[in-house]
Amino acid sequence: MSDPATTAAARRVAELVALMDLEALGEDRFRAQSEDIGSRSVYGGQVLGQALVAASRTVAADRPMHSMHAYFLLPGEHAPIEYTVDRVRDGRSFTTRHVVARQQERTIFELSASFQSAASGIEHQAAMPEEPEPESLQSELQQRIALGDRLPAAWRVKGTEPQAIEYRGTDSNDLLAPVPRPAGSAIWMRATAPLPDDPIVHRALLAYASDHGLLRAALRPHGLSFFGGKVRAASLDHAMWFHRDFRMDEWLLYVLDSPSAGGARALCRGSVFTRDGRLVASAAQEGMLRVRG
Repeated sequence: MSDPATTAAARRVAELVALMDLEALGEDRFRAQSEDIGSRSVYGGQVLGQALVAASRTVAADRPMHSMHAYFLLPGEHAPIEYTVDRVRDGRSFTTRHVVARQQERTIFELSASFQSAASGIEHQAAMPEEPEPESLQSELQQRIALGDRLPAAWRVKGTEPQAIEYRGTDSNDLLAPVPRPAGSAIWMRATAPLPDDPIVHRALLAYASDHGLLRAALRPHGLSFFGGKVRAASLDHAMWFHRDFRMDEWLLYVLDSPSAGGARALCRGSVFTRDGRLVASAAQEGMLRVRG
């Protein structure tokens, strides 16, 4: 007899994988559905992952994506999104694609991506910091549920439902009234059920998850929280670099920092490590951050 929790997790992960499985419309055009995670507009990580898949569909499987640079132009609605891919260049070693996402004739997002065939060269990487093991930590979902009636009303439905990606922060700062801390943090994350072996699925889901928690690094020095109702935030751009192979259904450590904030904008960076310390991806995002009052 199967465990109900395991069955539910497998269903949620299958739904997220299906969200990244775009409908081909011909002429390098694709249509994708949208999920509602409780935010006013479409979650930026969803658009990042879907655009990655759209670009990858036009490139041979033996030439994986190594970098992507995106701009969020307008808030997306909870409605289907159409992605159009421009085959900018097909070189001997590198391939370039440009993706535009539209809803109802509105351009909401653009992405440029580069792909490279396998090659050898020098190697080095930054060391993974020492952090508590994920098994010793509460999940963000457990922390939100534990708030009970203190959790803002807008988060009480979607914010307390299990999701396909589990996140476990390595410190226990108060979600509603955090103590000011240095502009750095770390989050363990993984899909809650096994994923297909397709590397594009794993890259797409890491892009999806990479939008989670990045801008929070800029709030830490100021004792601010997205749950407090004082902060208005929006992603402006997002870049990712894929360094080495990984699996999104195994624990990954997302190490975050924010080197600068000013002019109602903040720059945040992330490094993604496997549990055995391999640096597999890097991310950077600038976001709009406005504080009421």
